[in-house]
Amino acid sequence: MQYKRLFDFPHYQLETFPREDALVSKVKGEWIKTSTQSFVEQANAVSRGLLRLGVQKNDKIAIISTTNRTEWNIMDIGIMQTGAQDVPIYPTISEEDYAYVLNHSESKHVFVSDQEVYDKVMKIKDQVASLVEVYSFEDIKGCKSWKEIKELGKDDSNQAALEDIMAAIEVEDLATLIYTSGTTGRPKGVMLSHKNISSNAMTSAGRLPLELGRSKALSFLPVCHIYERMLQYMYTYTGTGIYFAESLETISENLKEISPEVMSAVPRLLEKVYDKIIAKGADLTGIKKRLFFWAVELGLEWEPYGANGWWYEKKLGLAKKLIFSKWQEALGGNLKAIASGSAALQPRLARIFNAAGVPVMEGYGLTETSPVISVNDMRDGGFKIGTVGKMLAHTDVIIAEDGEIMINGPQRMMGYYRDEEKTKQAIDENGYFHTGDIGEIDSEGFLKITDRKKEMFKTSGGKYVAPQLIENMMKQSRFIEQIMVIGEGEKMPAAFIQPNFQFLTDWAKHKGIAFENWKDLCNNERVIARYQREIEEHNQKFGKWERIKTFELTPEEWTIEAEHLTPTLKLKRRNIKARYQDLYSKIYGAKI
Repeated sequence: MQYKRLFDFPHYQLETFPREDALVSKVKGEWIKTSTQSFVEQANAVSRGLLRLGVQKNDKIAIISTTNRTEWNIMDIGIMQTGAQDVPIYPTISEEDYAYVLNHSESKHVFVSDQEVYDKVMKIKDQVASLVEVYSFEDIKGCKSWKEIKELGKDDSNQAALEDIMAAIEVEDLATLIYTSGTTGRPKGVMLSHKNISSNAMTSAGRLPLELGRSKALSFLPVCHIYERMLQYMYTYTGTGIYFAESLETISENLKEISPEVMSAVPRLLEKVYDKIIAKGADLTGIKKRLFFWAVELGLEWEPYGANGWWYEKKLGLAKKLIFSKWQEALGGNLKAIASGSAALQPRLARIFNAAGVPVMEGYGLTETSPVISVNDMRDGGFKIGTVGKMLAHTDVIIAEDGEIMINGPQRMMGYYRDEEKTKQAIDENGYFHTGDIGEIDSEGFLKITDRKKEMFKTSGGKYVAPQLIENMMKQSRFIEQIMVIGEGEKMPAAFIQPNFQFLTDWAKHKGIAFENWKDLCNNERVIARYQREIEEHNQKFGKWERIKTFELTPEEWTIEAEHLTPTLKLKRRNIKARYQDLYSKIYGAKI
């Protein structure tokens, strides 16, 4: 395999599949296209400008954007061509985490998308000693524009010097630092080389039905996450036009405008699409309604490769003509594949969308694996529902004695930035990265994730949640004795709370609240409202996706004797979840 440096990809596209729509953003209602030629030229201008600013090899430059946009990609390539590394940061994390990541990475410059992000950065700018300047993609009063960098690089007299620098960059060199939350709460800087990501992009390309130089992709998952970022390099490498969705709310409209062949998704989005479609079906009447739900029931029984037999396929053909063709139209009418990642996909969603002729292919990976380890592919028998597909080429996966999935290959990270201890904990002496996930490989080579070794979990939107950090923060409240954050694979985090009953009963008496027992207290509207205030106060210290959206009070103490707690008073999470199955159903609307 020929490993390319990531900044080679736009140059490769220019030589092989030059496009007028290499990068496309919607600005003020109009799709603005950037050609491959312009992409390369602007990236070179950025690189020359950065060199004139004094940017050196291995300097760190942060990019924080609320949406995916053309400027991000140009900046990304421009930074890497100088031998510096970019540090993409989630726009929604707390100001405290902004300060931590910028300080830990020793970022010298920050490029922000808009006023909101700029304001957050400026609040902590004085706390970051390394920070020289902040630039913005959008025009912001008092903030330097990213256009100043391009203007500084307009003069190409240092292009030869730039090309010498580029020539000296090796595929094994560090390309980027991506900070990912750890169970300790402090983000870890995952060091990914050009080889890590480029090898993943090139091998993953073979798993998507892309027509070289002709396909279009819709991009909306945050590019600061390695999943969407790797896909964008893959799109560039295969000559696929990248169209950036305006927002999560406009995806449906954007799909119809663009009619892309491919897009990525997280299960939460697919859940929303499915729920919206079902809601529309419920509004129908008479024969139309009966036909709609007949098609849905049929779709939920779908199996790949005609496994249900000819009669099922005959009925499915009718369902596609009458009902599912409208689903396809709503998604642009041209989708050949939706790459689903970042969280577990419910098998029912895989069945219904594939039955409807909208192929959803689930994959698996982590930031530390650049990210893809395995992925389903409808072609050549490479698809099985309930699995995350077969391993990518050159990827070595073994299952440890305790069931943990361990992986080695060109996509395995270099390590954690400035943290040898955590690197040694994650990568063993044989070079295998320990994923923290439990799984198995079946006789056909499909990987299945069965459990999580670590307590950290992902919501269905693909966001990591570290429960202990949140729990420890919430327990600072005098009202809360114990708390367990839940929500793995669900829409949002929630919590079971065991009140500090002594404090709560005293408070209730003082407030004149009548009650006979703890159950009365836990159901009292004023009590619940008071707990809501406690939750909201502490929620402010976390990113939006980590915040507890709802909770239920448990009317009993959690004890060792009742198997809520271990002898060392740690939460027995499975036991607690099972014990309060009724409360779980109340929160999420379904049984465990």
